[in-house]
Amino acid sequence: MASRRSITFILLMVVVGLNLRPAMSSVAPLLTRLQESAGLSATAAGLLTTLPVLFLGLSAPLAPTLAKRIGSERALSAALTLLAAGLILRGLPLPGGLFVGSAMAGCAIGIGGTLLPALVKRELPDSADLLTGLYTMALCLGGALGAGFSVPLTQLLGSWQASLMSWSLLALFALLLWHFQMPSTTRADIPTPPKSGTLRLLKQPLTWHIMFFMGIQSSMAYIVFGWLPTLLVDRGYNEADAGWTMAVSIMCQLVSALGAPWVARLGRDQRPALLLVLISTAMGLWMLLIAPLIWKWPGAALLGIGQGGSFSLALSLLVLRTANSRLAGQLSGLVQGGGYTLAALGPFGVGVMLQSGADISHIAWLLIVLITVCCGFALLAGRNQRLDDQSGGLLVEHVTRTY
Repeated sequence: MASRRSITFILLMVVVGLNLRPAMSSVAPLLTRLQESAGLSATAAGLLTTLPVLFLGLSAPLAPTLAKRIGSERALSAALTLLAAGLILRGLPLPGGLFVGSAMAGCAIGIGGTLLPALVKRELPDSADLLTGLYTMALCLGGALGAGFSVPLTQLLGSWQASLMSWSLLALFALLLWHFQMPSTTRADIPTPPKSGTLRLLKQPLTWHIMFFMGIQSSMAYIVFGWLPTLLVDRGYNEADAGWTMAVSIMCQLVSALGAPWVARLGRDQRPALLLVLISTAMGLWMLLIAPLIWKWPGAALLGIGQGGSFSLALSLLVLRTANSRLAGQLSGLVQGGGYTLAALGPFGVGVMLQSGADISHIAWLLIVLITVCCGFALLAGRNQRLDDQSGGLLVEHVTRTY
């Protein structure tokens, strides 16, 4: 039976997870309006959608060091504070506030998103992969809320600035809840295996396999967060319909985010599940961006199922491929740092392509090619291997089952 500490932690994890996507998904439905009212070019709009992802990647490797200095719990409180400040700043009438606030939000999301998998591994190690699915579902729900309510909030509050700033209320609520209910850590909670060092992790091919899988699938996700509504408007949708199409797609991520780790447990390793969600993502993009408009809803559903499942499994790999919470934290920082930095190229690249007059179908086919490359890394990262440092060095051991 679950303890009170476990139940409290799970609820806190969900509330924090809800905050780690609206900062990005709430901008996309307003991007056309921002380009018109703020005079942003397609390249500048691409930079705006890229900044949170780039700073997410740059800040993620700092999370383990910050956690070591002040503790994981206080580090997460600091991240939520930074997130709320960034969300407020991007709506203020200050020069560069929109861009600086977006970068601050990205830093906060990078730190928070890196800390949570290690906390999950520490608090509930036997169910870490399944709880990662629940956490991913919270991320997807937050993304759907940001996409679906961005335009209605603009109409209700009277401006896009107020709409963007309003998401700080959710961050402040999470901050208060986490501050007063966060799990306390005793010395017994802190694992003390021999130090391996990040350089040793970087020497392991498994680290790079997971990093490139994380980076490419995340690039697809942030292209969708940043550009899908704009691409759909170019195909003939109105602004609200484009936003709700993305919201429906993100809502479909909820099911696969929670269910993908369960499906992955049915096989001997995660390779079949990884390939399944990547193929679903590719089919969804084809239906939305190339196929006739009648395929809009099946395309939105397949895209959501694929992206929710691929992100959930990517985070699950961080805990499945490590023997303890400290290694999970180190791997999380490296993989998310390198992966999201790589992912930042995606939204910016789409902006540059649109600025140069590229056709939407050409962009779609390029994305499908990248997903095919990602399948190769999925086959490598999905094998039953685990990083372990119990012997004093860092080893990759093969295991019959990871569960």
